[in-house]
Amino acid sequence: MPSEIKLLSSTAMKSTLDEVLPKFERATGHKVVPDYAPSTRIAKRVGEGEACDAAISTAEAIEELVGKGKIVSGTGVDIARSAMGLAVQKGAPKPDISTAETFKQAMLATKSLGMSNPVGGGVSGGLLIKAFERLGILDAMKDKLTFGPGGPAGLIGHFLVRKEVETGIQQMPELMAVPGIDIVGPLPDGVQSVSVFTVGVSTAAKDAAAAAALVKFLAAPETAAVLRSKGMEGG
Repeated sequence: MPSEIKLLSSTAMKSTLDEVLPKFERATGHKVVPDYAPSTRIAKRVGEGEACDAAISTAEAIEELVGKGKIVSGTGVDIARSAMGLAVQKGAPKPDISTAETFKQAMLATKSLGMSNPVGGGVSGGLLIKAFERLGILDAMKDKLTFGPGGPAGLIGHFLVRKEVETGIQQMPELMAVPGIDIVGPLPDGVQSVSVFTVGVSTAAKDAAAAAALVKFLAAPETAAVLRSKGMEGG
């Protein structure tokens, strides 16, 4: 019998899932109901007992949820690797971010920067704050920062389109999901942190077999090809 699968997922996966979930539904008859939020928020919701059938968050978060008895041990599969990127307003000059030092100078030169909130927002926010600390520019950046609220409405590209910030940094697939901005490219070595996204079956799944079928589908080569087109690599 077809089932309805509730999927809690990191926002970074949305553009890929928008394309591949209809294929899964046609092939299996199951209906997937996705709910998107920043990875840290997904992990918190699952950890606090929100009912779902499957969840996508960072590899570290899924491992912790297995330990808490919220994700079935052995069902976690790495499905995507996502790098952080930098974008500017459409037509604006593109800064040199080819090295950690030129990235540092670009950050010091920009008047404003949109990014994920490091507290409760997307995983890139916390990673970026750590990068600023390593570069010794965190204090210089604090007054320039605008934090997105997380989720699909919090894509930093929207802030660039509305000209609310001069520069934006977020996961590459999240930047690519917003038309009307110019993506400079991924952050350089020494600044870059690649996030691994993992999907696992919830211990509260109503139909564990259906949820496992979704996990298998998301780990398939066909999905990996779509991930590449959206700015990520298969896990």
